[in-house]
Amino acid sequence: MLQLTSEFKKKVLEALMAQRANYDGSDAAFSKTIGINQAVFSQLKNGKTEGLVKDSQWLNWARELGISLHEREWNIARTAVLNVIEQEVKFCKRYAKSRICVDECGIGKTFTAKYLSRTLKNCFYVDASQCKSKQHFVRTLAKTLGVDHTGKYNEVKANLKYYIKMLPSPVIIVDEAGDLEYPALLELKELWNATDGACGWYLMGADGLRAKIERGIANKKVGFRELFSRFSEKFTSIVPADRQEKLAFYRQLITDVLSANMANKAQLEKIVKRCLTTDEIGHIGGLRRAEALLILNTQ
Repeated sequence: MLQLTSEFKKKVLEALMAQRANYDGSDAAFSKTIGINQAVFSQLKNGKTEGLVKDSQWLNWARELGISLHEREWNIARTAVLNVIEQEVKFCKRYAKSRICVDECGIGKTFTAKYLSRTLKNCFYVDASQCKSKQHFVRTLAKTLGVDHTGKYNEVKANLKYYIKMLPSPVIIVDEAGDLEYPALLELKELWNATDGACGWYLMGADGLRAKIERGIANKKVGFRELFSRFSEKFTSIVPADRQEKLAFYRQLITDVLSANMANKAQLEKIVKRCLTTDEIGHIGGLRRAEALLILNTQ
């Protein structure tokens, strides 16, 4: 059986407390976001880690906070991807606006979104690939914001709308938004309508999200034109379309990330070149490939 060390639990607790500092709701509401009651959270706040929750709960928190027992921990690199997404999310947060970021896989979109949800006050992250249906999406969002997510669906949704409007300058990042089923997208539009002027929204995805929205608009499917209009009627893309510009972009992106995560830079150029090698359909290796090659070359 896996045994969690006190050091690991303290690391997770530090991350939880940092997340609490960026959440303007009450301790009771924050306790709901992490699946415990306020009495247990009070003891955690006082530094107690043993005998309060099961190891499975510690592992669940670690997963949601991006902390692992074994995986490589990445240092933050201020890449072009991070800069663009951060600027847009902060804009959405400050002015209660909405944007859609659609771009290639493996460039650090998800990493950036999770980083922002940990460092910006009242910035919330939801992975739509894990909650594709209407009810699952709304209940997951409610839990993420600290609203009771287990009651009657319509009451959960009504409370969620109300609570979003009560928070100071919230912004909600919906990653893998292209995975949302059609009824869930309509619920997203409803939530946007109910929180207009009170909450920023930021959708992220790959080509599938763009294709779903454009196909829905072309087929005059209810909700898609309205949803696109509410999200500024354009897609943000960071990777250049021109082949040579794209290669230069990836070279800089991979170099920036690897430089921040390599003690010995001797293999840097070699790994970057291997990442830039295209596959049989012309795709350039991204940061996931860079991570695998970094591990292989530092063992």
